[in-house]
Amino acid sequence: MGDLEVLLHGEAEALVQALQSFPLWEMGSQGWCQQHEQLEKLNMQAILDASSSQGEPIQELLVTHGKIPTLIEELISVEMWKQKVFPILCKLEDFKPHNTFPIYMVVHHEASVINLLETVFFHKPCRLCPRPPDCLLAPYLTPASWAGTSGPSEKSTDTEVCDSAEDSILDLIDYCHRKLTLLVAQNSSGGFSVPEGEFELSPLQELQKQAQTMEFAISLKALSVLRYITDSVDSLSLSTLTRMLSTHNLPCLLVELLENSPWYGQEGGQLKRFEGGRWQIVTAKDYPKLTKIDGQVWIALYNLLLNPQCQAKYNLTGFNKNQLLRLRALLTDILLDQIPNLVELQRFLSHLALTEPHPPKKDLVMEQIPEIWSQLERKNGGKWQAIAKYQLKHIFSPSEQELRLQARRWAETYKLDVIEALNPEKPKCASCNAEASKRCSRCQNEWYCKRECQVKHWQKHRKSCDLMAKSMDSVKEEVKA
Repeated sequence: MGDLEVLLHGEAEALVQALQSFPLWEMGSQGWCQQHEQLEKLNMQAILDASSSQGEPIQELLVTHGKIPTLIEELISVEMWKQKVFPILCKLEDFKPHNTFPIYMVVHHEASVINLLETVFFHKPCRLCPRPPDCLLAPYLTPASWAGTSGPSEKSTDTEVCDSAEDSILDLIDYCHRKLTLLVAQNSSGGFSVPEGEFELSPLQELQKQAQTMEFAISLKALSVLRYITDSVDSLSLSTLTRMLSTHNLPCLLVELLENSPWYGQEGGQLKRFEGGRWQIVTAKDYPKLTKIDGQVWIALYNLLLNPQCQAKYNLTGFNKNQLLRLRALLTDILLDQIPNLVELQRFLSHLALTEPHPPKKDLVMEQIPEIWSQLERKNGGKWQAIAKYQLKHIFSPSEQELRLQARRWAETYKLDVIEALNPEKPKCASCNAEASKRCSRCQNEWYCKRECQVKHWQKHRKSCDLMAKSMDSVKEEVKA
């Protein structure tokens, strides 16, 4: 994988330097689309670098050129567009798109940016799990942590990224909090599960369904980013700690998230969990294994509850204490065997149960507040319908020639060998979840371990296979044209 490159270093630096924030009404425009494609290339290269342990050039470039705040602003801008403009756009009488691809790019942009931020915050020493590379949490660890050391003596990369984010780290924490709150709320109401209808969906309905499904994956990425931020609690500002511990009470939110575990679900009497970007059947053998998502939540809790600075600032009210003590039931022997250092958290909770914590000392603090969301609202508030109408007329009604050009650019951006290399896990059978070596020859999207499984799964796969095959044929025709 080390020989596989999407960008040369000089190309990557030029793309990073050119990154900029776009106003909401320009989302989907030609200039915006070009930056989105460039962002996807940076994304792919960053993942390849992290997976092959070839250093972190994309991370270093983003930090050096001060582009982390730009990425955070882009992330929050597209989040606001999806909340304020997209619903209005879908209700406009004139909005009857034959091709929803231009709008899908904007909807997908949030996933692209949060994925790049997750990769940028990735690759750092983990003080929690001194295990070798075959550990379940190995994707989040560095060789230094496998050896049980504290990592390099110089400033760690996660701290550099947090410092580079400057004041926008507060906006990123607020963003992550919104996503985790949504994750808990939607899990309680079953809002993320979209039932398969018997009737064929219109292009607009299909787009809305894709946006809802994507929201779940985005929320889990936000969880990872938040966990990486908690790795740097020693270097975070007092305002940032106050935001995490007092304003949002993240420890209690994470407890609720663990208890709900929205990455688990039932379908047809079978237990499934969300791993590797898709829902997979959980076998009896795999059930006791800790998922990477569970691991992220536990590490974040460990960082927030056992760090001395956090303990000094966190107000352990009666409610907070009772919420945290519910973790004791989840700290099973199987969990402690997989993350041994959680024994320290278990001891902390046992001590907490027997004591009455003193309230934290109140300091006079000039607290910073996040600005990006409020600035965007001030600038665009009351103009959501005007923005939607402008985009419908000038951006989301492309000609056939413009669609062909866009399809050609995307075909050049995404290459099959690179996309397959980005997935470090071996494919699983869509029917029985065993390791798979055969792929659906028609859509090239689903994997199977044997023909019997493919035949058994066909009724479920047929609809998506037809859609995928038609889309691929359409793109090939447009690229040739």
